[in-house]
Amino acid sequence: MLLFPTAGGDAGEVERHGLIDALWPLIDSGRIKVFSLDSIAGRSWLRGDDPRHSTWLQNRFDDMIYREVVPAIRADCQSADIELVTAGASIGAFNAVASLCRHPDAFRLAVGMSGTYDLSDWLHGYWDDDFFFSSPLHYLPDLRDEELLARLRSRFVVLATGRGRWEDVGETWNMAHVLGQKQIPNRVDLWSERHNHDWPTWWEMLPLYLDDLG
Repeated sequence: MLLFPTAGGDAGEVERHGLIDALWPLIDSGRIKVFSLDSIAGRSWLRGDDPRHSTWLQNRFDDMIYREVVPAIRADCQSADIELVTAGASIGAFNAVASLCRHPDAFRLAVGMSGTYDLSDWLHGYWDDDFFFSSPLHYLPDLRDEELLARLRSRFVVLATGRGRWEDVGETWNMAHVLGQKQIPNRVDLWSERHNHDWPTWWEMLPLYLDDLG
């Protein structure tokens, strides 16, 4: 599994915040192997960099995932064609879903938790192809590549969100609507009002989904 951090996180964030501990029974039993990495593009968004730089970096980040990270994981797992699970929370959910949508030959399942799927507010009116083609919420409605769509329709996306503090349920429903329009299998899970946009929520969510679907 490739586990994305939140917007400003580094590769060790998921361990420092207890998510690896929550996943430990699955790791210890040999059912999953977890890889993580820095949120390189997310930091640019958070810093408020020039949108031209942030959108360029987002696309380069995706390219790096596909061309460098996926082969490295496959080499470590000693399987040249293993299909990966990807997951993340907040902007990590954006990256998880975007990775599957752009590269269904590499990823078979995405688990997005408390997702921030629309980054357009951070563009401050700017728009370019780098942003458009990095954002599933925006490019999927116009996607006409039937071969890619056929592969995507054999994949699955879980979109989970709490309804507590700092959660935006609308982002999850918008992402599900776009996926559904293209007949890409997905499921929205609404958790309770006590599930906030915070690590304890994700400690509960991710082991449950990986145990069930991973």
